[in-house]
Amino acid sequence: MTTSFKTNPFLLKDLMQDCHDGKMQLPDFQRGWVWDQDRIIDLLASVSEGFPVGALMTLDASGEIAFAVRPVEGAPSATKHLESYLLDGQQRMTSLYQSTSTRDPVLTQTARKRPVRLHFYFDIQAALNPTLSRRESIVAVPEDRIIRGAFGRDVALDLSTQDAEFAALHFPVDQIFKSQHWIQAALKWIFHAPEARKHHLDLINEFSDKVINNFADYQVPVIALGKDTSRAAVCLVFEKVNTGGKALDAFELVTAMYAAENFQLRDDWKARRERLVKLPVLAHVESVEFLQAISLLHTKAVRETAEAEGREPPAISANRNSLLQLPLAAYRQYADSVEQGYKLAAKFLHGLKIFRARDLPYQTQLVPLAAILAELGGKWENDAVRQRLSQWFWCGVFGELYGSAVETRFALDIRDVGRWLDGGALPQTIERADFREERLRTLRSRLSAAYKGVHALLMRKGAQDFRSGQPFDQAVFFDENVDIHHIFPEAWCKKQNIRPEVYNSVINKTPLSARTNRIIGGVGPSAYLNRLEQGNAQNPPIASDRLNSILHTHVIDDNLLRADDFQTFFDARRRGLLAMIEDVMGKSAVREDVAPPDLDDGYSDEEREAELIGTYETGMAA
Repeated sequence: MTTSFKTNPFLLKDLMQDCHDGKMQLPDFQRGWVWDQDRIIDLLASVSEGFPVGALMTLDASGEIAFAVRPVEGAPSATKHLESYLLDGQQRMTSLYQSTSTRDPVLTQTARKRPVRLHFYFDIQAALNPTLSRRESIVAVPEDRIIRGAFGRDVALDLSTQDAEFAALHFPVDQIFKSQHWIQAALKWIFHAPEARKHHLDLINEFSDKVINNFADYQVPVIALGKDTSRAAVCLVFEKVNTGGKALDAFELVTAMYAAENFQLRDDWKARRERLVKLPVLAHVESVEFLQAISLLHTKAVRETAEAEGREPPAISANRNSLLQLPLAAYRQYADSVEQGYKLAAKFLHGLKIFRARDLPYQTQLVPLAAILAELGGKWENDAVRQRLSQWFWCGVFGELYGSAVETRFALDIRDVGRWLDGGALPQTIERADFREERLRTLRSRLSAAYKGVHALLMRKGAQDFRSGQPFDQAVFFDENVDIHHIFPEAWCKKQNIRPEVYNSVINKTPLSARTNRIIGGVGPSAYLNRLEQGNAQNPPIASDRLNSILHTHVIDDNLLRADDFQTFFDARRRGLLAMIEDVMGKSAVREDVAPPDLDDGYSDEEREAELIGTYETGMAA
């Protein structure tokens, strides 16, 4: 259905009244943020001169979409029936309402982001001075309406009483829509002070004509979306028009919709996330991802029911629209099992030697993994099942298939992997995964999924620390601060005129403890291997045979390392790493014609990283 909308001008004073009465309120997905006082002054100055300040966007509240709402900041609780949701213009309406329509101070902040509570005044004489800009006539005063100088010892401007306002010729902005009351009181004050009568009266009359009337007559264009507007359209529209504050995602909209059914999704998710992030590999799990995993299970169940009943089956989906259509009953049904699925995912990843979120190749791949494990439950611990899950996982990593536009792949995974585990065809993720031998040369950034995959795979294959000989289990990994480091140190490589794009390749990297990396330093391998064999007061010596066996666990030829033969080492290790990758993917890589390792591969680091960095993209944004 086509989204309908109308654009009409509304008097600002009527919009302020609608905010006050609760006819127009904010949907709960709009999180509050504060404009600084300079922006508020600019806004007031623009209105006072009749300049446009932009359109608002509202949504008819009488349609099928129901959001939990809250009043515009500063407005009382609703006293009349809700008529529209304010989608765009929150901060303009908030700033205007607080400054013009309530006697309470405006909650704002200074240019240095310090929170303050202020009242705003027009200096009447400055406002009428043609040599001054209108914003120069707007004065921000503290909560007690007294400006002090000399570190608080002197009173520079006292507006704490109405008589003081009259005497100083300062008009309170919070009286702008009730100006007749202030002016009548001013006239009485003037009557009792005849010596000032003519001067003040003329100025107040001119100010009323040139400033107050501009507020009274000011119109704001309002784009009013009709009640037939879909949830997806609301989300898309808001993302397009919202240029400040917290970016909207589907979770915020779903939160507001569930709140209308008296379910506090944000609180429920907060409790679940606190439990999940206790596992370091889940430290970056996000609310939208959690909803995506639930949506996969829900839409899969709906599809299976339709197939069983002979109806046209709907698609399995985890895109934004499916999240916005996710009923609360489905969330309640699957949330616990998906949470358990994430915990099982952490256990599964630990078995692959992935212990931290920063080392997880693809944050996005957690979504289908958690959903698959939620369905499998304890069955995943079966050795054959676990081996197949590992193959699917590594194909996703080394096929670099989860970098962007991932929702379709999620749907294929939740459909295909379960069938495959029951004896069906290979999942498309495995079929489509290809790893090119030449890619090993260009894996230089720890942001790359395949780079992280090689790091984990070496530890999974039994790599041991050069110094201690310990395998990298979870305890050693964290206790020894294990990370991926150069085998031929960077300083040595530079002295040999080896190019950075070569020595920074993952082929020249391996997992080591921080302590071992310090021992290696910047010398050639023959020198640091001798250090390790000789030992010192802090580190016992290592026998040559034992050190050689440790090097083999890193897919390193000890003879080439001891000979400081970088190019031969580089080529041999490339072949070894490739065989290791082929083994876990269960398929052959695309081979290259062997070229010397110091030749350019034709791709810049920036090109490769821009294309293949494994960053989190939910696809929720338009």
